[in-house]
Amino acid sequence: MNILYRNRTLERLLIAVNAMVTVVVIATALAQFGFYEHILSDALVYAILISATLLFIAEKIIRFFNARSKKDFLKAFWFEFGFIAVFLSLWYSSGLLLAISIYLLLQIIAKVCRTVVNLAASGKSPAITFIGSFVILILIGTVFLMLPKCRTAQPISLVDAMFTATSATCVTGLIVKDTGTDFSTAGQTVILCLIQLGGLGIVIFGAVFALFFGQALNVRQAAAMQDLLSTQTVSKIANIIGFIFITTITIEAVGAVSLYHMWDANSPLPAHISNQWFCTIFHSISAFCNAGFSLFSSSFIKYSSDWRIYSVVCPLIILGGLGFGVLHNLTTVFAGKTRYFFHKAFWPNKPYLSTNARIHLQTKIVLTVTVILITAGLVGMLIIQNNTGSGHIGFANALFQSVTARTAGFNTININALSVPAKMILMMLMFVGASPGSTGGGIKTVTLVVIIMAVYSTIRKRAEVEIFKRCIPLVIVGKALTVVLLFIIVLFTATFLLTITERHNDFETSSIMFEAGSALGTVGLSCGITPSLTTAGKIIIIITMLIGRLGPLTLLAVLTFNIKPARYNYPTESIVVG
Repeated sequence: MNILYRNRTLERLLIAVNAMVTVVVIATALAQFGFYEHILSDALVYAILISATLLFIAEKIIRFFNARSKKDFLKAFWFEFGFIAVFLSLWYSSGLLLAISIYLLLQIIAKVCRTVVNLAASGKSPAITFIGSFVILILIGTVFLMLPKCRTAQPISLVDAMFTATSATCVTGLIVKDTGTDFSTAGQTVILCLIQLGGLGIVIFGAVFALFFGQALNVRQAAAMQDLLSTQTVSKIANIIGFIFITTITIEAVGAVSLYHMWDANSPLPAHISNQWFCTIFHSISAFCNAGFSLFSSSFIKYSSDWRIYSVVCPLIILGGLGFGVLHNLTTVFAGKTRYFFHKAFWPNKPYLSTNARIHLQTKIVLTVTVILITAGLVGMLIIQNNTGSGHIGFANALFQSVTARTAGFNTININALSVPAKMILMMLMFVGASPGSTGGGIKTVTLVVIIMAVYSTIRKRAEVEIFKRCIPLVIVGKALTVVLLFIIVLFTATFLLTITERHNDFETSSIMFEAGSALGTVGLSCGITPSLTTAGKIIIIITMLIGRLGPLTLLAVLTFNIKPARYNYPTESIVVG
């Protein structure tokens, strides 16, 4: 809801004060809790927090009197009364310091959520906000990971901290520092937050909390969310955003509960893991977000014989890679079928007004290609790896690597021990990646199908691309071709640059290309060369991971945002190709 204010200059001044106070509060919290020895005195910290609380309260009072409609203002900011109630109850029960801390935390969350949603609907390309949110999140994560309390004994360089923050935010999983031993529990928590925020997108989280605070999205905000979510209807944006949030939390919670006893059944947790629930939640979120981060130095190699790796982790990876649009469609269809079943069971004579949703073309393509890719990867790994004299691989391990290579990044075997043809199979799976609207990367499954069917239609001399008895618009075919071409260009450019920066290291070209493909596909599998990369090599991988997570098409949309389509066509003339 947009609130109109009488004095716009005063409103802009309040926005600037809000931003300044928020920065000061965050900086104070970092100085107080990020170091083993407090940088600021307790008296100064109390003074800053109390002043910030008073300023936030005064800001709301001033805005109330400055608003043209007091009713609209109260309707938009009703949750502020809840914040005040929480503040007063905590002050009475637990003391002033805790009450102020929680109140300021709620205020900052609310303000950040409103800001990211408003920026997405600012009239500029939502892709700019999407990219900006990732860049800002990476920079914030870098600052946090460099704090002494976020790491163990060893210091971390700026490039290594940025590499880790980028890998977590882009849900890649490539690491230059061991997540379990080189970072403290606080650092691991920061990484986990970056994975969750990066996996779903901070703009989506902002919209979730904005809706939670009772702020309905206006038309411009809903249109921005529609662009970011790649949905076809604006009217149900709030429902889809709520579905994404609830589905994510539910699936990750079920995964965490299912994995909890896996550690006890195999071997005791390493000494650096102090809390079993934290370990379980970390790996459940990492799996669903297709991040591939693990608190174990060897990933899941020592748990390769446990059935939960294949019955819990694999489904988490697959569900995270299907895309929220597909999950929403499947849930809607299932709910419709369930309603119909109970209606016929309890009210057989009463007419049933069918509102059942159909399975969308996108869902059919994603499910079909997912099954084909997992099966092809499994069979290919079994045949190639077991017949090249480079070691035997079992059915279960081949299945897991076929699933995880499509952007998850966990491993139950030593990737460097695989034969070069087996690595090529993994690279092809990494290149395709997950599905549109998911937490994974790659060119996406639907893009692959569109390209294949375009070739098939050309062979059959069909004028249109047809999939499941539906015609695909030519503009979609053009986008698919653009995505594949840009991915190929980025992949070979990154590989070429790495061969230059890593020329003094004894790395095989296949390992370098595997590393570049893993970064671009946001997979996280590695032949073990990541920690040994030069500073220039790490920067190349950072840029490649960011491009892979955002998608070359998003970057291209930003670069061509101001280009207006031509309103004329030139005469048509045939040329010879092939």
